[in-house]
Amino acid sequence: MDLERQVFVGLLLLSFCLPGFCNLVFEVQHKFKGRERSLNALKSHDVRRHGRLLSVIDLELGGNGHPAETGLYFARIGLGTPPNDYHVQVDTGSDILWVNCVGCSNCPKKSDIGIELQLYDPKGSSSSSLITCDQPFCSATYDAPIPGCKPDLLCQYKVIYGDGSATAGYFVKDHVQLQQAVGNRQTKVTNGSIIFGCGAKQSGELGTSSEALDGILGFGQANSSMISQLAATGKVKKIFAHCLDSISGGGIFAIGEVVEPKMKTSPVVPNQAHYNLVLNRVKVGGTALDLPLGIFETVYRRGVIIDSGTTLAYLPESIYLPLMEKILGAQPGLKLHTIDDQFTCFLYDGNVDDGFPTVTFEFEEALILVVYPHEYLFQIRDDVWCVGWQDSGAQSKDGKEVTLLGDLVLQNKLVYYNLENQTIGWVEYNCSSGIKLKDGKSGEIYTVGAHKLSSAESLVVVGRLLPWCLLAFTFFFIQ
Repeated sequence: MDLERQVFVGLLLLSFCLPGFCNLVFEVQHKFKGRERSLNALKSHDVRRHGRLLSVIDLELGGNGHPAETGLYFARIGLGTPPNDYHVQVDTGSDILWVNCVGCSNCPKKSDIGIELQLYDPKGSSSSSLITCDQPFCSATYDAPIPGCKPDLLCQYKVIYGDGSATAGYFVKDHVQLQQAVGNRQTKVTNGSIIFGCGAKQSGELGTSSEALDGILGFGQANSSMISQLAATGKVKKIFAHCLDSISGGGIFAIGEVVEPKMKTSPVVPNQAHYNLVLNRVKVGGTALDLPLGIFETVYRRGVIIDSGTTLAYLPESIYLPLMEKILGAQPGLKLHTIDDQFTCFLYDGNVDDGFPTVTFEFEEALILVVYPHEYLFQIRDDVWCVGWQDSGAQSKDGKEVTLLGDLVLQNKLVYYNLENQTIGWVEYNCSSGIKLKDGKSGEIYTVGAHKLSSAESLVVVGRLLPWCLLAFTFFFIQ
């Protein structure tokens, strides 16, 4: 039967997109909770059947967060039977895994970041199955029964990002190939089963060749995300970490309990769509900015969003303006220029760490994030530097202000998300080295090392610098 005539389209506009007892690791080169009981029921059969836990898992990643190069971090995952490799952006700011599929409209044909693009074919995998609108996953994703649903209509999604690009498609279930750690820096292949988006139509930057990937790996806290699905089966705990290497590229992405290095944590703001932390103070150099009372307690977004799917860092105007004044005031003789209508740039031939102040964010529970000049400034040509801080209201499509910290400030830090106790923490770290993870089944502690997939070194990526979107739900039929 003609697929187009049966497709049920539920427009899932995921908000702010600009990702058990085992450890899953992704080699790195970046919601509101649904109805968990529904997903648990969906997975309960598998839990009873298998009754076992995965161990430490290591997946390959690549890319870097430099705005004048790749501008993002991506993972390599295997999907289907037999498995094919797909390169997907690591994004803690969105909630589904999706890949481009056979028959996709406006999907990119090639990539300039050193990878070969693939199209997923549900009919080419012996383990794939389509998700219909009457299945628990679909109603749990939308947190409600689907109006007008019939058993043979597919459950679909649409994600619209802040830069105007969009992806639309339908959900499928298939095997995901994972690398299970069996010793220090040693792995073997194992499979899990997840539901993900099959991209049928791309638009905007997602359809261009310059920054093209096969899809996006959403690692948000909604039940539709990969981490939540694996946790719902009892295979993992909702605990993961990433270490994004800005020096060599790549790094580490791991699901599981980090036992070394140790770090401080801060509680996640409850009832938010993303990973938000309470920010108490911002300092430039040793001086605290004089900020409006309650600036981080806005109705639109409470706290500060931590998002590996965004390249830069976005601040409300009331923070952005005084922060920029103090940073640029350290060198009053600079001649400023604006590039691409958003980047403040200047000539400077000295050591930026000597010439400009550090920026310090102070969170609840004494968690501190220090951002050095060489991290918030990036070089686009010899002696030409640009500022990575952005005015969130000016850069968004609707002028809504948020405080969001992306790869610009998360690089070279091990960032740890413990969703079991709702905390996030970090520590400055050499991301080209290894971290130690505890296997919840055996109690063994394994060292997981960093990885680096190839990528082009001269690409300027600006299309995904602001990957957020508004939350909305729309349902209709294609006749």
